[in-house]
Amino acid sequence: MRSGLVPAAALVAVGLIVGGYLLGDGLTRARHADRSVTVRGLAERNVTADLAVWTLNYSEQGTDAAQVQAAIDRDTQTIRAFFTQLGFPADALTAAGAGANQNYMNGVQTVTINQRLQLRTTDIARARRAVARQFDLVRQGVVLQEGSGISYSFTRLNAIKPAMVAEATRDARAAAEQFAKDSDTGVGGIKSASQGYFSIEARDGEQSGYGVADTPLKKVRVVTTVDFYLD
Repeated sequence: MRSGLVPAAALVAVGLIVGGYLLGDGLTRARHADRSVTVRGLAERNVTADLAVWTLNYSEQGTDAAQVQAAIDRDTQTIRAFFTQLGFPADALTAAGAGANQNYMNGVQTVTINQRLQLRTTDIARARRAVARQFDLVRQGVVLQEGSGISYSFTRLNAIKPAMVAEATRDARAAAEQFAKDSDTGVGGIKSASQGYFSIEARDGEQSGYGVADTPLKKVRVVTTVDFYLD
């Protein structure tokens, strides 16, 4: 019986050794799998707006309603002729609202008529030329009111999103590789990643608020956060 216990004990010992090794190796691999670095990657791209919307608010005032209406009609014709001379098609300019009010002072009636026209175009260069000549309208008697202004938008964001996300991810990996080099280790695959929101800002000057919408020169920006495994 004693001779039979020796091989069994040896097998148990070997099993404990192998099990201990596998357990230790597993813990080591688990610790390695836990090693990671979180970095951010940036991608920026300069673009030009592809849509311009110019809202023109104007009004006329007087004591005779018919004369005020005639004056506002002349203003409307002047504005339409202005854009036609600049080469815009007739349907680029549309009515965007109107209003009228009456006030009495010392028994005298005052009539005010407000009109709004809106230019919508993808011809950015022509729109910029029109804005540069807007004082031609003032010289012809059309006084643009507060709220008149042009806004430029970039609408093709979806077309550049994939390439920009890839660029931001490459930028993040470069940062992770620099960290790994400084730590005498290597960079593995991606453990997790999250994409920040895309922002469209003015290319020059202020980053937000005034000046962002009234320039066609834009900067698209995205930041990604990536967690890389370390070897």
